[in-house]
Amino acid sequence: MSVAVRPRRSALYMPGSNARALEKARALPADVLILDLEDAVAPDAKEDARARVLDALAGDGYGHREVLVRINGLETPWGAADLEAVARTGADGLLLPKAEGADHVRKAADLMEEAGAAERMALWCMIETPRGVLKAEEIATAHRRLGGFVMGTSDLAKDLHCLHTPDRMPFVTSLGKVVLVARAYGLAALDGVHLDLDDAEGFAAQCRQGLAFGFDGKTLIHPKTIETANAVFGPGEAEIAEAHAVIEAHESARREGTGVAVLNGKLIEALHVENARRLLDLAEMIRAMEMEAAEAEA
Repeated sequence: MSVAVRPRRSALYMPGSNARALEKARALPADVLILDLEDAVAPDAKEDARARVLDALAGDGYGHREVLVRINGLETPWGAADLEAVARTGADGLLLPKAEGADHVRKAADLMEEAGAAERMALWCMIETPRGVLKAEEIATAHRRLGGFVMGTSDLAKDLHCLHTPDRMPFVTSLGKVVLVARAYGLAALDGVHLDLDDAEGFAAQCRQGLAFGFDGKTLIHPKTIETANAVFGPGEAEIAEAHAVIEAHESARREGTGVAVLNGKLIEALHVENARRLLDLAEMIRAMEMEAAEAEA
């Protein structure tokens, strides 16, 4: 499964045990919601959280938002039941924690099939261990249901014995490899979370860095960070105008038969046109999502 191209600027984790949060999520401007049954839920609340998430997914839905459910690991007492239950819902994807190889992925995918998961339901993988990073390509090609990667930089830092520095240099190798594999196999890739909710400037800097790396968006732990992530990872007016200009310059050169297009002193090639069209497609999807949200609130 080469995952569909769609806006994934902001991906907000929502604790599955919090019914109020699950309801509130229906009105939040996040592109992706990750309903969490794993890290955000205490062991004695796991089964209750699963029931709450199932109820939420059986309701009126979350509109244009892409909905993933992060299950507990299959080696835990709750993982298999989580997977079976989620596979039967209308969620867009199931997020598998700590994916570390093809066997791990194929086991989850086979269980999804046995549970009757719809063809459209993708299997996403958390890349949050050294082995997961090293096996990223094996994971990407393990099953047709693969839809994307989500970086788990907190767990990765623990295993690497590295620091969360402002420039994230200790993660450069891991982040770069995961994006490289995702792009090679047509998968989405979401950057890890920023833990300091009082560090708005640092969060924005991480978003800009994630964009520079090539990530589709940022995973978030609080709704107040959605606006910044959407602004950084979404095309701005200047970028949209430039994309239109690139396409027009290329088309003009083609009509005139010159074979060479130049815009503001820079050579325009087919690859620039492809990127410009991708950006405009995303901008149009975002505009449609915003219109749908506005109509829902009216």
